[in-house]
Amino acid sequence: MNPARPTIALSLGDPAGIGAEVTVKALCDPFVRRAAKWVVHGSNHSMHVAAEKSGLPVDWLRVAAGSERAQHEIDADYVVLDHGQVLGLFDRREPSKVGGLASKGYVEAAIADAMRPRGDPRRVDGVVTAPISKESWSMAGYRWPGHTELFAFRTRARRHCMAFSAPKLRVALATTHVPLMTIRDLLTIGRVFDPIDLGNCFCHDMGVATPRIAVCGLNPHAGENGLFGDEEERVIRPAIEMACSAGIDASGPWPADTIFRDAIQGRYDLVVAMYHDQGLIPVKMLAFDSAVNVTLGISVVRTSPDHGTAFGISGEGRADAGAMREAMLLAAKLARAPRTSSGAKTNQQHPDGPARGEWS
Repeated sequence: MNPARPTIALSLGDPAGIGAEVTVKALCDPFVRRAAKWVVHGSNHSMHVAAEKSGLPVDWLRVAAGSERAQHEIDADYVVLDHGQVLGLFDRREPSKVGGLASKGYVEAAIADAMRPRGDPRRVDGVVTAPISKESWSMAGYRWPGHTELFAFRTRARRHCMAFSAPKLRVALATTHVPLMTIRDLLTIGRVFDPIDLGNCFCHDMGVATPRIAVCGLNPHAGENGLFGDEEERVIRPAIEMACSAGIDASGPWPADTIFRDAIQGRYDLVVAMYHDQGLIPVKMLAFDSAVNVTLGISVVRTSPDHGTAFGISGEGRADAGAMREAMLLAAKLARAPRTSSGAKTNQQHPDGPARGEWS
């Protein structure tokens, strides 16, 4: 890997969504173009349509994904590995089986390139994923909750977590795509410890020398000393104590309705939230067009814009590419940095045993 200029793969996401459009727009930014070499897995036709709708040039090299040429090093800074035209979606901007099959194929190809051995001409140093439709994946017969869980499984990660990076806020999640009513039964000491530990390493990767991590409670007022639930004392506080004993500056559990304000004001470098919406509402309120989703704990760099397929505006040329741009720049930065995201250097036994489940 060239530490000054990594090679990053992009998967275009659901072809009926805005993935191609935000990718084309982001790659028109000279700063993004210089940050890495870019290999796009998707439909060349979708890219052409997006460029035309947005009034942008078609300035990439197209190579058929299944061709002999695609198996060798391609001397170009911006390549589209064309997986073929996806028919029937441009007039029907909605979830579909075809969209699920296509988007799953794109990301699987990108992951495979990231997992290739060093020295392989097709190996990439990271992956950026454009938005998928979970409904499309379900219609295609796939039962993955999302990209995060798929990456964790394909990379054989013992543990992982979903995190988000915005200009004034970083958040890591203890649980991800699960029903709200099941969170209480899913939370364990290990499930809370992991995002503290992996989030601490992520902050180091981002250049924070001594990360300060705030951990949310699950219940209102962080349980109010047991009046509103016992998860704070039974699960969350022991995880914080374990993190502190490993040398991590972690504190809490804090009431979630106030701690994000403190983090935005610079008192903390990362907040650990107990469930999806607890962490994502402040992130999206603060930085909807610039927040980046990062998968921590896996062996490859993976980022994604923190927004969905936006079927409602797809094909109109007015999608904001800010979050995709930030996701691409962050992937390039993380690919260049010496990574510490494998976790804390501690001899303590993981509280949930030697191996946790593959996904939340």
